[in-house]
Amino acid sequence: MLKKTAGIVINYTKFRETSIITKIFTRDLGLKTYLINGVRSNKSKTKMAHFQPLTLLDLVVYEKENANINRLSEVKLARAFHRIPFDFYRSGISMFMGEVLGKIIFDNYQNEQFFDFLFEEISALDSENFQPGLFILLFLMKTSRFLGFEPSDAADFYLQLPLNQTGKAYEDKKNYLDRLMLSTADTLPTIPGKTKSTLMDDWLLFYKIHMEGFGEVKSLAVLRTMTG
Repeated sequence: MLKKTAGIVINYTKFRETSIITKIFTRDLGLKTYLINGVRSNKSKTKMAHFQPLTLLDLVVYEKENANINRLSEVKLARAFHRIPFDFYRSGISMFMGEVLGKIIFDNYQNEQFFDFLFEEISALDSENFQPGLFILLFLMKTSRFLGFEPSDAADFYLQLPLNQTGKAYEDKKNYLDRLMLSTADTLPTIPGKTKSTLMDDWLLFYKIHMEGFGEVKSLAVLRTMTG
């Protein structure tokens, strides 16, 4: 059966000499795995650029019930990127987001609201008015809402972490997190770099606690080299 749907590429792996197997989070069918034959060949009509992580696609797919690997009938860009591929920092953030999404979205998981949120976040990352400072922290914070474990406030957040923290540094980051959780796009706090980095580590630990097999996010180290 042929179905039309929008999709967000999560990742891909090479398969044989010229093909790939890609995971795409689709709006209507959830996370699906697709075999793309010959796409790495010079003769392919479909471009490999279409399957880079976070690429936004419009798809026509062959949907076969209970199939582990499916096929695409048509693929085209839903929104072409103008900045992410050409900006090291944006590319680093997209690599981080793709790695996180690969750990938290499971086969056949379907959530239209979460898909729409991701589509807008990725579009914002590519936009001219992109604000890099708190983008990743806000992404992790907002995503936890869709996964069902968003903390109610900073005290609730730190209560769930296996950390024995006291002192001024702990109180400072707790206060900054509270301000961030209560902020709007127009009232975002300015958070010192060291505190922001520590908050990032705390949020990733929070995800490890709530998502089985979450593990380490390798792209974080790469991203930090870009930001100093």
